[in-house]
Formats: sequence, structure tokens, C-alpha cells
Amino acid sequence: MTALFNAIVLGLLALLPLINPPTTVALFLGLSKGLNEKEKNRQALLTSIYVFIIMACAYYIGELVMGAFNISIPGLRIAGGGILVIIGLKMLFPKPVQASSIQEKADFAFMPLAMPSTAGPGTIAMIISSSSSIKHSTNFPQWVLLTAPPLIFLLTALILWLCLRSSGIIMKAIGESGVDATARLMGFLLVCMGVQFAINGVLEIVQTLIDNYAQAVAPAVS
Repeated sequence: MTALFNAIVLGLLALLPLINPPTTVALFLGLSKGLNEKEKNRQALLTSIYVFIIMACAYYIGELVMGAFNISIPGLRIAGGGILVIIGLKMLFPKPVQASSIQEKADFAFMPLAMPSTAGPGTIAMIISSSSSIKHSTNFPQWVLLTAPPLIFLLTALILWLCLRSSGIIMKAIGESGVDATARLMGFLLVCMGVQFAINGVLEIVQTLIDNYAQAVAPAVS
């Protein structure tokens, strides 16, 4: 049991900085503006469920899916960055919200909260890249390697859900104007994050091309 506990702690320490629940809560405050408490709780629960599913799929079938569709990690980063930029611009320059459009606005649990904001390209890339090494690790017993990942993902989703459920307290503290300011601030940050994701993806592609060129030139030089 000690080995299982250590594996779970290590997994949470690796995932939580990438998941960054406080940032997700701030985004949730902006997106849930105008919704009643029941709908906010529903969106919080759905977001946590989606995050768990995304992380589990990335761990168990991520390599297979990306290989089948020939998707690279840089491509994943660029696509996720583009999505974040689009969503961020909509938050930064919001349209007037009418009562009839509140239900339409409520559909944000999967996109952008769960993905790409919370379980985004960085989280997915980390899970996929570490899954093969974890599955063949000799640092923990085999039963721990089979049990720990789903428990880590479950605990991460639970922590996220608790943080989102506490957003009501935060909303009461900062008021309506505070929520609006938070939404615009998060919109700007999402645009910045999206651009950075895209830049990182392009840089990885350029670095790969440079490495391939160097490998091709090296035998000719020698």
C-alpha cells in the first residue's frame, strides 16, 4: 500500500501543476456568468468527468490514436493553441448576452473547460509521452502500475470538481463586475496561452527539421 500511495502522490505532483485548478476556476467564473446554481454545479460535474475521460484515454489509447491518424505532439499543440485563441477572443470581446442565449452559453464543460484549458495539449502530451515508460517501469510492483493511473486521474478530477464547486463563494466575494473583469482577463490569458502553444508547436517542428538535417549531413561530412 505504501508503494501505491507513493505512486499516487508522484502522479498528482506531476499532473496538478499542468491541470492548474485555480486557473480553471477563474475561467469557469467567466463562462458561467448568468447561469443558475444548478446549471453551474452540472457544468462543474461534467467538466470533471470529461477531464477524467480525457486523461484516461490519453494514457491508455493516446499513442494508438495519434499513430493511427498520424498526429504529432507539435500538431496537437498548434491545434489546441488555435482553439484557445478563438475562445479567448470571444471572452475578451463578448457579445451582449440575452436571456434566450443563456442555455446555449451553458455548453462549455467540454470545450473549453475540460479541453484544451484543463486537460490541454501539455497535459495530454505529458501523459502520452510518459505512459510507455510508466507501463514498463521497474520502480513499482506491476499491480501498482495497473492501479495507480486510474486512481490518480480520479483524484485529479475530484480535486478539480471541488474547486469548481467552490466558485460560488468566490463569485459572491468579487461581485458581478469582478466576474466580468475576470472573464476578460482570462480571455486575454487564453489568447496568450494559445499563441504560446502554437509557438511551441512550431518550434518543435523546426527543431525536428534541424535535427533531421544534421543527421543527414553528418555522414556526408565524415
